[in-house]
Amino acid sequence: MTALKQVIDAYEARGFKIQQILADRQFEHARKHIEMMGITLNITSRDEHVQEIERFIRTVKERVWAIVNTLPFKQYPNRLIVETVYNTIFWLNCFPHKNGIHPTLSPGTIITGSTIDYNKHCVLQFGSYVQVHEPHNNSLMPRTTRAIALRPSGDSQGGYYFMSLSSGKIIIRNKWTKLPMPAKVIATVHQLAAACKKYKGIVFTDKDGNIINNENDEHNTSEITVVDAVSESVTVQKSKSLILR
Repeated sequence: MTALKQVIDAYEARGFKIQQILADRQFEHARKHIEMMGITLNITSRDEHVQEIERFIRTVKERVWAIVNTLPFKQYPNRLIVETVYNTIFWLNCFPHKNGIHPTLSPGTIITGSTIDYNKHCVLQFGSYVQVHEPHNNSLMPRTTRAIALRPSGDSQGGYYFMSLSSGKIIIRNKWTKLPMPAKVIATVHQLAAACKKYKGIVFTDKDGNIINNENDEHNTSEITVVDAVSESVTVQKSKSLILR
């Protein structure tokens, strides 16, 4: 309910009044709280799904697979998988949709007011290897940190999110040096993935951890990809869909 409230607040902060939420039966338990906010909750029937959300989730999965096929890694740590999805969503929201409500404004601009500057936010490709510059003094401590570029932070200064190869954590920096990716960096990413006991490549699973193969995915539109914020993994779960209007 907290996450849903954050989405509603984001819309209302920009002057939008949400009148109806379309969702499947897994949102039924939140009906009382949603209707107390003056919003109608329209629940789908059994084996029925919100098709707009289903199709968008498939687009996200296709983009994730496309990104993965451009990278040299064979295994991915949890955090890098999650950031691949975040990066996909970020860029999908940066461009106007051909069937959207505005011909030139992107969803990100409409809902958050943020805009993208090519010279600041399109500098690094996802998965690039960099040395980020760290604050330093006259000591002998390292002045740079090995990292993998993830996505723009969206700020006006042109900062980026990176995954530190020293700690495996996400950091934000606005100064870096891009370098060719050596085999040692690829090995480090594989070591981080091994510590997470990850599958080879990107694997979509259901909520019980069962692997969903591509053949089933072609014919089953009731499965969607979500990011599990608790375990930091990507899974395919029965549709927890909503459309805000």
